Amino acid sequence: MRERHGADYAHVYAAHFDELAATGTDVHGEVAFLRPLLGDGARVLDAGCGTGRVAQRLAEEGYDVTGVDADPAMVDVARERAPGVTWVVSDLADLDLATTFELVVMAGNVVPFVEADLDAVCARLSAHLAPRGLLVCGYGLDADHLPEGALEVPFATYDAACSAAGLHLVGHHAGWEGQGYDNGGYSLSVHVRPDPEDDPDNRTGDDAGS
Repeated sequence: MRERHGADYAHVYAAHFDELAATGTDVHGEVAFLRPLLGDGARVLDAGCGTGRVAQRLAEEGYDVTGVDADPAMVDVARERAPGVTWVVSDLADLDLATTFELVVMAGNVVPFVEADLDAVCARLSAHLAPRGLLVCGYGLDADHLPEGALEVPFATYDAACSAAGLHLVGHHAGWEGQGYDNGGYSLSVHVRPDPEDDPDNRTGDDAGS
């Protein structure tokens, strides 16, 4: 379960990125990475959305976005900033939205905060992916790339949880700029939920011979 903060922290957290943007810093690197993976109007789930920075930008670009976070204060700020986006308060390990998405993104070091429930989180996110849908996750692997006090979760641990949830690794990068993973302290991975129709072992009758 992700740590919950009060309203003051949520506003300070959102203001931090506003201040960065005001200095000319690009605070939307995640969206730049995701854009080539998305079709027009694609359905996107921002899992662990915080105050909604990523989800809001995606919605502004025309995607059908839902943001979910366990922290009600964070979601309240997100809703204030982007009332047209669908916002949900829920632990990711218990998520049940009764719909699927073409892409699920976990940015902002979500994995270390849900480490105790990682298998359940990955299973629930997989269940919310459409066939051939993508789970994109970026998080720090060491103290230099994590908030103070956050747990270090090896990529192998996260990848194993994804595999147990039926997802396959199709890309591994060192950051949102898309550079190849170099055994450094930050991991950005892309996992896919396979479409059973793509597996020839699942074909029968005429399909098997086509």
